[in-house]
Amino acid sequence: MEPIVVLSLLSGLILLLLLIGAPVKSLKMIGTGAIRLLVGALLLFFLNTFGGLFDYHLPINLFTASVSGFLGVPGIIALIFTDILIIQ
Repeated sequence: MEPIVVLSLLSGLILLLLLIGAPVKSLKMIGTGAIRLLVGALLLFFLNTFGGLFDYHLPINLFTASVSGFLGVPGIIALIFTDILIIQ
């Protein structure tokens, strides 16, 4: 599927969960996880946009979006250090 379709579906699901609410605790956990994944992907997108000025790119995939979404800025810093020190 196209990335725009996937992002649209995830955004629609998040909007639906925010408007209606999830009465079941497990659905709340899934919704929170989906929101964190989306926020992590957006953080990586902005990192790649800003990193393009310095010729730096960090791939956006499920693992990197999970790390950056659940750990926040320290997770992004850990991903950058891992990429620079270990992979390159």
